[in-house]
Amino acid sequence: MEAPKQSEPVSEANLPEWETTARHRGEKGVHYGVRDRAMMAFNRYVPAYRKYCGLSRKIACIVLLAILVAILALVIGLAVGLSKRSNNHQTLPLGSQTYTGDLTYYGPGLGACGVTSGDNDHIVSISHFVFDAVSTGSNPNANPLCGHKLRAVRDGNSIDLTVVDRCVGCKPTDIDVSPGAFKQLADSNLGRVVVTWAWLPPVPPTP
Repeated sequence: MEAPKQSEPVSEANLPEWETTARHRGEKGVHYGVRDRAMMAFNRYVPAYRKYCGLSRKIACIVLLAILVAILALVIGLAVGLSKRSNNHQTLPLGSQTYTGDLTYYGPGLGACGVTSGDNDHIVSISHFVFDAVSTGSNPNANPLCGHKLRAVRDGNSIDLTVVDRCVGCKPTDIDVSPGAFKQLADSNLGRVVVTWAWLPPVPPTP
């Protein structure tokens, strides 16, 4: 009668080290959380011993984060700027209604529309906000507002003015005119007064 064969011991030579250790400890296995897995993947693909553009991993990560924050700030700034510009278009004095603003005068010459004017010409310089809003190119001479007329009224006096220039210091509803045109509406010594004005047909369309 043959002696019963003894079962051969299971070799652990081919088992992963973590599994062998777990068996020795009586554990079922090692479980990693999401954070640990993410750090393991990060260390695998971005090892700490390497240099990145001559920088250590920590410094390179800080620089990259700063660049991303700057790009995000730029995108947000552009979005806010475009939104404000769109809102400004809705309030620019380009419709058929009547507007009220400051009336000032300046020494005319060669204007943004390419027209040379004198002190007694019935001309007007429109706010850069309005002038630029309707611009269709880089040549200011071709601005759609050039040659348009408006009527300014103050204390029962009125004058029709032709757009020939762009006023950098004017608010949207302000107008800057020649000294001769200003005299027909107010005393020159005042320098700045309130005026009411409106576009004469054809009224410039809102962009």
